[in-house]
Amino acid sequence: MEASERARLDTYFGKIAKAFAPPERPSSLLVTHLLPERPAFVRAVGTVSDLRAVLPKPKSINLAARRDIEQTTPCDALSRETFADPDTAVTYLETRAAGEDVVLLDVGGYFAPALDMLCARFSGRVLGVVEDTENGHKRYAELGKLPCPVVSVARSPLKDPEDFLVGQSVVFSAEALLRGRGDILHGRPALVIGFGKLGSSIARLLHAKGVHVTVYDIDPVRRAQALSQGFGVARDRDQALAGAGLILCATGALSLRGEDFPLLRNGAYVATVTSSEDELELDGLPDGYSRTSSGENVTRYSTTGHYFYLLNDGNAVNFIHGASVGPFIFLVQAEILAGVRQLAREGLDPGMHEVPTEDRATIAGTWLNYYNR
Repeated sequence: MEASERARLDTYFGKIAKAFAPPERPSSLLVTHLLPERPAFVRAVGTVSDLRAVLPKPKSINLAARRDIEQTTPCDALSRETFADPDTAVTYLETRAAGEDVVLLDVGGYFAPALDMLCARFSGRVLGVVEDTENGHKRYAELGKLPCPVVSVARSPLKDPEDFLVGQSVVFSAEALLRGRGDILHGRPALVIGFGKLGSSIARLLHAKGVHVTVYDIDPVRRAQALSQGFGVARDRDQALAGAGLILCATGALSLRGEDFPLLRNGAYVATVTSSEDELELDGLPDGYSRTSSGENVTRYSTTGHYFYLLNDGNAVNFIHGASVGPFIFLVQAEILAGVRQLAREGLDPGMHEVPTEDRATIAGTWLNYYNR
């Protein structure tokens, strides 16, 4: 990022932080992708809260960004296991923010498994969670009766541009990897599993490239939407897997179980838009499959009479090429800061919440002043 762009970004976040400064700053823990532009957002989080630690998503860490952040804020290791065990989760929170009012800023529902115990046993107070992704939104919503408020920006209209551009970057990276092996998209039927915001974006972009696209989604409403938009909709999931030359997993949950992989046709490519631990049950592959490199970021899984290719080890394929969505990501990051203020005001009941419409308008207006030039 050029110096002038960094200066503009810092000024933008300065305006946002001033607009959404809470009456009293809570402490915070931040889960985030550590992409090259991310330090500006981290600094803004540190302006509206006392940022106790950053937990970088392990498959998306830019080393220069990490070094920048570590000058002022600890960066701790992140895994699902950290917060799957309530004792471990509570102990971690105590080491970073004992006795304090804390806001948990999440990307993917990491805090969800231990949220009840964090709220019940932590020596301070968990004021609530701000969640950024649809996957994480679902993880919190599925808890049923929540012990604290969860402000979700996953379904905000300010996130729509990001979702479209993430879909575009997924298609770009998948095509780049295929071309690196001398393959092309054309003539390779694609199956998109999941027709939410990302899945529908991926399906449209593949279609625009002349790829025959079939959609599978467990939700009949989404299947109807896909059909209305001109896509093939799989009646039989197993047959769809067997016929696809490229499978793109975009559910944010488990897309392919171990027993599904032998159904794939020989030479099929598999890619995901989230992490392998969410989308793929690779540990459930039947015995006999061997794993060998078949080019940069392409792994060949094979057994007697069968083989398929996995892109980027099953992790979000677009992160190979930086996963940049341009300045549109700053809209969503600003909304996260607005969520911090909502929780710091302590007026929300336990349950799922959104950022108010007027706050989104403030964010959009500020963003346009800086990026509609």
